[in-house]
Amino acid sequence: MSRIPPGQRVVKELPVLHVGPIPPFDPERWTFRIFGRVEEEVTFTYQEILQMPVVRVVADVHCVTGWSVLDTVWEGVSPKELLKRVKILPDARFVLVHSEYGYTTNLPLEALLDDDVVLAYRYNDAPLRPEHGYPLRLVVPKRYFWKSAKWVRGFELLSEDRPGYWEQRGYHNNADPWKEERYGI
Repeated sequence: MSRIPPGQRVVKELPVLHVGPIPPFDPERWTFRIFGRVEEEVTFTYQEILQMPVVRVVADVHCVTGWSVLDTVWEGVSPKELLKRVKILPDARFVLVHSEYGYTTNLPLEALLDDDVVLAYRYNDAPLRPEHGYPLRLVVPKRYFWKSAKWVRGFELLSEDRPGYWEQRGYHNNADPWKEERYGI
């Protein structure tokens, strides 16, 4: 089986694509919030995230624009690790990922909890660069790369799905590159 989904071409370097400017980062003021369908909202500092167990994920990533990069290496914290620190309410089935400047993307909660999903602060054995999402980027390898939001600031757990930024603009809600779920429902 090919490692390249239909309609994709391999590139060597991770292209830089994003909406809006690169946000400033102040490690003393930066926080990550988990809220919504949880018993009690929790906020983490950047230092607290850096002190959590580190996971390393090697994955192929695929962009809706048609490029794929093979064997990317991401290091950071597992969303499972963060979510262990909150009591999730039984009706929580989705997550809206919040990033800087109001950018959002949505996922089923079970997709966020996949073993290959990471909140990365390192890329290819070096600190993640600001243009690639530093200080924290969500990486969801089984979905088109717009689901791998840059500059992530929080998870809002939801009982019902809510479309994110690109989903509101006609991109597919599920974003499976193997099914070419680029646009539409």
